[in-house]
Amino acid sequence: MDTALVAESVDILARSTTTTSVGLIGYIIIGGLAGFVASKIMKGAGSGILMNIVIGIVGALIGGFLLSFAFDTAGGGWIFTFLTALLGSVILLWIVGKVRSRA
Repeated sequence: MDTALVAESVDILARSTTTTSVGLIGYIIIGGLAGFVASKIMKGAGSGILMNIVIGIVGALIGGFLLSFAFDTAGGGWIFTFLTALLGSVILLWIVGKVRSRA
């Protein structure tokens, strides 16, 4: 097995599980904002502040995982974290919309 490939894979996985420097309160604030904006982008009726926070935080995990393959997501600040959470939230709401339309 190629050791360089293994080292690169470990590096990518480590980046995808690293949190940024915004802290827990920052994730809640950013999650709420990202969930709200994503629901407006996806033409949602609004989910309430608690669901917006959940959507935003789960979206941040999805977006952070996807972007970690191309960028060092742990090095980002508030704006990068918000954009990452927004991207992941839009993807999450799109997937939920597709699943609901099939049911």
